[in-house]
Amino acid sequence: MKSLIIKFGLLATLLMVLIELSNYSVFTANHYREFLIVLSALALVIFGYLLKNQVNTRSSLLKRKQLPDDEKLALLQMSKREFEVLAKIAEGKSNSEIADLLFVSENTIKTHVSNIFSKLNVKRRTEAIKQAKEYGLL
Repeated sequence: MKSLIIKFGLLATLLMVLIELSNYSVFTANHYREFLIVLSALALVIFGYLLKNQVNTRSSLLKRKQLPDDEKLALLQMSKREFEVLAKIAEGKSNSEIADLLFVSENTIKTHVSNIFSKLNVKRRTEAIKQAKEYGLL
């Protein structure tokens, strides 16, 4: 991701230099528009870099073993009920079995599973279990 941000920044800078060279005139001192475009490109690069650092910080916080489970759930914005569903998934239970155990409908469990997948950034149950173990939740 970092290399993508750097490549984007270099590409934007190169583009601005080419625009400037095409409009170059010794007698014209009005470069306000180009300056704003370059400044905008640099702001986007900085924003992307800071966003990437924030995601990395959250991941590293979650992987710390000494962090209490409640704080890890808060970082993931995962509810206690979603955590219960995740634990049942780790036990190998199906959606209907989990619904029976927790006294809710199967559609509710499907919603919880979908939310868990998005919060852990996974697509399958096995990936969710693996990611939860990496974060020290299971």
